[in-house]
Amino acid sequence: MSSTSPKKHVIVIGGGIFGASTALHLARGGAQVTLVTAGSLANGASGRSIAWLNSSGARSAEYHYLRLLAIDRYRTWTAHHPESRHYIQFNGAMKWAAPGKTFRDTYAFERHHGYESVWVEQADVAAVAPDVNAEAVAEEGAIFNPGEGWVNMPDFIPVLVAEAVATGADVISEAGDVRVDVQDGIAVGVILGSGTRLFADEVVLATGGDVPAQLAALGVTVPDRTTAAFVLLTDPVDVEVKTVLNTPRVAVRPTPDGRLVLDSDWAEQTVLVEDDGSFTVPRESVQGLLEEASKVLAGNPRLTAHHVAAGLKPIPGDGLPVVGSIPGIPGLYTVFSHSGATLGLILGELLAEEILTGTPSPVLESFRPDRFGSNDPAHEALGTGAWEPVRQ
Repeated sequence: MSSTSPKKHVIVIGGGIFGASTALHLARGGAQVTLVTAGSLANGASGRSIAWLNSSGARSAEYHYLRLLAIDRYRTWTAHHPESRHYIQFNGAMKWAAPGKTFRDTYAFERHHGYESVWVEQADVAAVAPDVNAEAVAEEGAIFNPGEGWVNMPDFIPVLVAEAVATGADVISEAGDVRVDVQDGIAVGVILGSGTRLFADEVVLATGGDVPAQLAALGVTVPDRTTAAFVLLTDPVDVEVKTVLNTPRVAVRPTPDGRLVLDSDWAEQTVLVEDDGSFTVPRESVQGLLEEASKVLAGNPRLTAHHVAAGLKPIPGDGLPVVGSIPGIPGLYTVFSHSGATLGLILGELLAEEILTGTPSPVLESFRPDRFGSNDPAHEALGTGAWEPVRQ
């Protein structure tokens, strides 16, 4: 990366994949970087993600292209960091439609756009994915995407941050409620939970589901569909699971230590947000996910819960990434998106390059904060409007 301002000081707020990736790429580019986290690394949405690496399904050409670049960056990372193959795997993923639905159009769309997609008849499932229970697959068959995979964020994020530190970055963790410091309409640094002010040339807000509220406090509106969600981590299983599964009732992916991570839309909808902001996951939802996961795995193994992690699932209002400079507040940037696992490396790289060179990336043109209208705090804030759901 070429930098025209090698000594520029940038503070990045957020210890998830976007914060870690942006900090690393800024440090590599020659910036003076301070990564500030409210708590510990990966303690937010990144640490409780199914972390499926994909560009599955129907997407706009611009978004599909971005996600293909994103997956490419993971392959490059594994080529240069052989040890990462323990926590980044590309063993393919399988998905099938719910009763009464079909994935034939999805398959046709993927093939039309050159995405590696194989239609698998129910009778052939065992030959393609022996860890999948063929009887659970839709009668019409399933889609297998050989190039998809997964990443285990609690392993990956500390590696990114350690490399950033080795390149010269500083890290301040457990900093409490960190706020952007705006003076005379310009972002000049951050205010830590202790009240301490840190000054910088630029600030990056990468705090997941908290981004919209933090921007709103500065008079900036970003449409938001962030919701409560949870993932379930099982105890170690006796069967080897390699394939990522995205099924009508449960999503499944393995972990490096032989466990499984589970989630599902129906289960997420049962999460209770308490008056104090904490999250409660009904026992029935936990048991339901375990049962659904057992059904889709070969041999129907008995699964038990080890840990449930609940919190906010970041989703912009139109389902697409929000990346770049904030109009009306010079010096402030943000990166806010669903599918953080897939997009983590590429968005951190492209945003860092924009900050260092001052040149906007054409790849991010469709994903800038100003697409929602004027976000200048001096103007009337934009309403959220109506947005179509986008499945990630």
